[in-house]
Amino acid sequence: MVVGVLRLTLFLPENHSLKGKRQVLRAIKDRVRNKFNVSIAESDGHDMWQRAELGICQVGSDRAFVDSALREVVNFIDSLGLAPLGEEELEILNH
Repeated sequence: MVVGVLRLTLFLPENHSLKGKRQVLRAIKDRVRNKFNVSIAESDGHDMWQRAELGICQVGSDRAFVDSALREVVNFIDSLGLAPLGEEELEILNH
């Protein structure tokens, strides 16, 4: 079993409230869930309204598949244009 864990930082420079941040993150998470078979949740920055960190997880039997799937998720989130991407950390674990 191969587990891929992606930590992605998003910047929300146009945002001025936690409510606005939640709306943007909900849109991103819903679209990612609809397009990809991954788990996604806000993992840090809960009280900061201009920054968010998403945790995204993919499980599979092939390392190349998991890596490719998570990179597609990053490209998809970037293509949405809802929030500029910051740091990206990808870890692949073999069990």
